Amino acid sequence: MPGAVAEGFDRELWRRLADADLLSLLVPPVYGGAGLGPLALCLVLREAGKVLARVPLLEHSAAALGLRTFGGAGTDRLLGGDGQGASSSSRWRPTAAPATTRPNWPSPHVGTAVTGCSTGCTPPCPGPTVRIACCCFTTPVTAVPSSRSSPATPSGWVWPSQVSTNGERYAEVSLDSVRVEDTGMITAPGAWEWLRGVLVTGTCALALGLGEAVCLMTAEYTGKREQFGHPLATFQAVAIQTADRYIDLRAMEATLWQAAWRIESDAEAALPAAADIAVAKIWAAEGVRRIVQTGQHLHGGFGADTDYRLHRYHAWAKQLELSLGPAPAHEEALGELLAAHPLD
Repeated sequence: MPGAVAEGFDRELWRRLADADLLSLLVPPVYGGAGLGPLALCLVLREAGKVLARVPLLEHSAAALGLRTFGGAGTDRLLGGDGQGASSSSRWRPTAAPATTRPNWPSPHVGTAVTGCSTGCTPPCPGPTVRIACCCFTTPVTAVPSSRSSPATPSGWVWPSQVSTNGERYAEVSLDSVRVEDTGMITAPGAWEWLRGVLVTGTCALALGLGEAVCLMTAEYTGKREQFGHPLATFQAVAIQTADRYIDLRAMEATLWQAAWRIESDAEAALPAAADIAVAKIWAAEGVRRIVQTGQHLHGGFGADTDYRLHRYHAWAKQLELSLGPAPAHEEALGELLAAHPLD
């Protein structure tokens, strides 16, 4: 559809990713996966960001990694049943995703009902029409009667659909006195903070890929578009702006790999990995915003044409900039970490 920001879930791409075993990168080998970590995931997400892939690859993979790390007794059923290494493309074709919570919630309660009651609400999560399971990273909470008018499923799930800034279909997940088994609840200390770090880092990888695509698109346009008989790229003002955006890209890349490495290696350092993750998100949020704004500026009126692909990248960039907290939120978190861990 000309001018559309997103046309919905790309089922064909999802099928091809499954056939290529890219949906099982983070799944343990015993369940047919590759058993890789966040670094490998970010490599794939970077490429997905370049083409604005309309698939919940980050959420799906984070769920797999979370189950692998904290899943306990419920892992077998959610990751593949008998764990005999069956084909990952058959096991992981449907979406499994962690529902993410508002940053200011002290006790996140999210997930898929898989003995206790749980009640809660999360912000929008991608791919509601194909999800079959969500990871439950939660603290058990007291069930309360629901006052929501949206129709709930018999199990207590409510899925009011929404549309995000980038045009993707989302859903707000609400739990109303949902019964869950102990094996389906992940309550390990620090589990939610760890998962959120993976999601934030993956968002940075998507932003990096998007930024690289926009810079390339802008370079191609300014190299062909002429003004006063010369390509725009030869003008000093254009060269200075594009050089600044190149610096943004390199900073986004360096901080991304530092954050992904800290999560994967669990290496000791003066500051916890959350500090590196915050730095990466600050650069990703600010950098991708500056990149798309410069791209729009250098394209002139052509960049505002909804029949041209740049407007899609602008919408997706804003979505990634604000996802899981904008730069100021992570700057505040970084300040708190520095105050709690003073450097000698």
